[in-house]
Amino acid sequence: MDGSVWWLIPVVLIGGGRLSEVGRRALVTRHQRKLELRKADEQKQLAVDAANRPPEPVCGCTHHLAKHDRTGKCHETVEAPIAWDAERKPLRYESRPCNCQQYIGPEPLGMVFAQEITDRP
Repeated sequence: MDGSVWWLIPVVLIGGGRLSEVGRRALVTRHQRKLELRKADEQKQLAVDAANRPPEPVCGCTHHLAKHDRTGKCHETVEAPIAWDAERKPLRYESRPCNCQQYIGPEPLGMVFAQEITDRP
C-alpha cells in the first residue's frame, strides 16, 4: 500500500456508515408509505361496500322497522333517565316503552316477479 492512500480507510468507514443510515431512513419511509397506501385501499373498499348496501330500515328512534307494527307504533323499550346530579348528568335509568309514534325510515321494496318482454312469437 502506498503511503498516500492511508487516509481513505477512515473516509470509507465514516462515509459507509452515513450511507447505510441514509438507506435505512429511505427504507423506513418507503415502508410507512406502503402502509398508508394499504390503509387508504382498505378505507376505499369499505366505502365502496357501504355504498353498495341498501339503506337499513331504521326509524328516527333508532329502532328497526321490525320493531314497529303496521300502524307505525314502536314496540321496543328504551332506557330513560329518572335521576340527575347537580351538573344535569343522568344518574339512574329505568326501562320504558319507546315514545316513537310512527316509522319514518325508508320502506323496503318487495320482491316483484316480472315476465321478460320479448318480440318472439
